[in-house]
Amino acid sequence: MTDGEPGPFVYTVPARRALADDVHDAVLGLLMDQVIEPGSRASIDGIARRLGVSPTPVREALARLVSDGLVAKKALKGYTAAPLLDSDGLRELFEMRRLLEPYATRSAAGEIDPETLDLLDQLCEDVHRSGEAAQTGEDRFKDYKEFANQDAEFHRLIAAHSGNTLLEDAIVRLRSHMHQYRIYFKHGVVAETLREHEAVVAALRARTPAEAEQAMLDHIDKSYERISEDADYTAA
Repeated sequence: MTDGEPGPFVYTVPARRALADDVHDAVLGLLMDQVIEPGSRASIDGIARRLGVSPTPVREALARLVSDGLVAKKALKGYTAAPLLDSDGLRELFEMRRLLEPYATRSAAGEIDPETLDLLDQLCEDVHRSGEAAQTGEDRFKDYKEFANQDAEFHRLIAAHSGNTLLEDAIVRLRSHMHQYRIYFKHGVVAETLREHEAVVAALRARTPAEAEQAMLDHIDKSYERISEDADYTAA
């Protein structure tokens, strides 16, 4: 499907919960699952009919998704779904991550408090549990949404303790997790991600900035390799 008209998958907003956040999550699912095809028009009326809501919350949801880089708005043309990252776009995204996140992790190593370290440990457990559950699904966004959100929160929490609010904001604004999971979620990624996250937390807990920086750099490099070398992504 190209514009949010009804298709093989059912995306609905629960009755009595047709609020902005619910509609936003539903539209996000349409984009992440490519039901609204990359590069195609995102019809406000078509999406509203699919979800059984008025056009107003759909319009608000699309406006929010512009800031995530998943939707673009063009004068006189309305909203369109952003195209998938090509190989150059993917490389540039990860180059930015390599510049920002290892430094943020190094900066956090001497500042992060025990409570936050415990929270990062919990996030590792949560990522593993939700990721395992996702692998029993259909590789649709509803199946791995929790995993993606927890993965993003892990990185955000470290950036938040870097001592640099501009750096934290830059990392969050990349919205890298949404972009990479839009093109890639594969069985096997969960165990690898868990090991890499645990290495980062161990270095942070040991208060060894250089090791923390290297652990995050290794994680980002391996994440890039998993996507860029995947045959399905190359074909896409």
